[in-house]
Amino acid sequence: MNLVVWCVTGLLFAAGLAMTVLRRQLLAMLLGIELMVAAVNVALVHQACLLSDAQALAAVLLILAIAAAEAVVGLSLILRAFRSDRGIEAGGFTELHG
Repeated sequence: MNLVVWCVTGLLFAAGLAMTVLRRQLLAMLLGIELMVAAVNVALVHQACLLSDAQALAAVLLILAIAAAEAVVGLSLILRAFRSDRGIEAGGFTELHG
C-alpha cells in the first residue's frame, strides 16, 4: 500500500511538472502548480496518518489555505491580462507593468 501511494503521488507530481513546463497557457501552468501542491499534500497526509502526527495534518490545512490564496491571486492576474488584450500565452509576458 505504501508503494502504491508513493507511485500515485509521484505520477501526480510529474504530471503537474510536465503541465507547468510544457504548456504555454497561463491557466494550464497554474493548474499544473496546483496539481503539484496537491500531490505533496497527499504524500504528507499519508505519512501523517502512518505516524499519527497531528502537527503534519495541521500543516496540510495550512498548505491548502495557502494554495487556495495562490489560486485566487493567479486567476485574478490571468483575468486581468485577458481583459487587457495581452492574451493568456506565457510567452507574451516579458515585463509586468501597466
